[in-house]
Amino acid sequence: MRTSISENFSATRPPAGGSAGARLRAFLNREAKAAGFDAVAITSPDAIPLAGERLAEFVAAGFHGSMAWMQETLARRGDPRALWPEVRSIIVLAMNYGPDHDPRTILEKPDRAAISVYAQNRDYHDIVKGKLKGVAGKLAARTGCDVKVFVDTAPVMEKPLAEAAGIGWQGKHTNLVSREHGSWLFLGSIFTTAELEPDRPETDHCGTCRACLDACPTDAFPAPYRLDARRCVSYLTIENKGPIPLEFREAIGNRIYGCDDCLAACPWNKFAREASEAKLRARDDLREPPLADLLELDDAAFREKFSGSPIKRIGRDRFLRNVLVAAGNSADPSLAESCIRLLDDPAPLVRGTAVWAVSKLLDRNELKGLFEKRNEADDTVLGEWKAAF
Repeated sequence: MRTSISENFSATRPPAGGSAGARLRAFLNREAKAAGFDAVAITSPDAIPLAGERLAEFVAAGFHGSMAWMQETLARRGDPRALWPEVRSIIVLAMNYGPDHDPRTILEKPDRAAISVYAQNRDYHDIVKGKLKGVAGKLAARTGCDVKVFVDTAPVMEKPLAEAAGIGWQGKHTNLVSREHGSWLFLGSIFTTAELEPDRPETDHCGTCRACLDACPTDAFPAPYRLDARRCVSYLTIENKGPIPLEFREAIGNRIYGCDDCLAACPWNKFAREASEAKLRARDDLREPPLADLLELDDAAFREKFSGSPIKRIGRDRFLRNVLVAAGNSADPSLAESCIRLLDDPAPLVRGTAVWAVSKLLDRNELKGLFEKRNEADDTVLGEWKAAF
């Protein structure tokens, strides 16, 4: 039995014929829907033969930046069977996290912090993995087959697998696009030793559109379907552990954690629904938090505010680095005092970025006076001072 995307979750009883395969598929649809997933489809472990080669080209070009783990896990990522030789089928599940508005509107409020939609509530890894385990456990109990669940952090190429399973296709921004959910999907997978009938792969429906490419504020796409992570705001504000390169700071604007521009620009989003799960909807305090409040966070306050959030993983120093870049771009002189205070922060990463922020908010004479009051010894921070003058 082959099930199209539009048929996912539509069956409440086994299709006509009542075969064991059809009954099992109806069972999977039912349990996935009950768990809160919006799409489920099946593919085989040999369905992405070109994915490993394309990833190797990405790494060879240096587009992965400092994400060394991508190179270290290259072999396992290229073939699901390298991760688990016994796997016979892969079930890909997707959960819609579509926002109730265009998230780019906050870019017009430079005194507010723009946080990527997916990070405005609980860590999706925890949400999706818990639900995956529930579905996988019921599948194992019904079939007697072994199962393993994966969500993003494991070396699984979920987007190519989702395309092979028919949930969507990898768009020109390299993210998954669905005709039903646009670009707003969390993905997870269940590997199983059960032999399941695979679904048809999805085809590319991007056409001549390049809205996502043109939306990128830092020109991170050297070509359609190719991403240079070193230029991507999400990489720069999350994965990057050092100072944000000067060439990207102004373009980042008030984006303090990730970037939704290429996702939000996708025309297929007109078919996406607002996320139905309350756990996926934005926390009120993370929709448009004032930069002034975030600049005041010490380590304890940072940990408390972002408990259970993916933002907590980058730590307070990187987070303050990002907020300081946004403050420098705000043209808001009322933020200057908070930035000045951070010139004396214990972390060189914070002090250095504070120099840049202050240099954007004060005139040259005021900046010189601040420098003369300090006895900075860190070479990186001194480099920021030199660049500021």
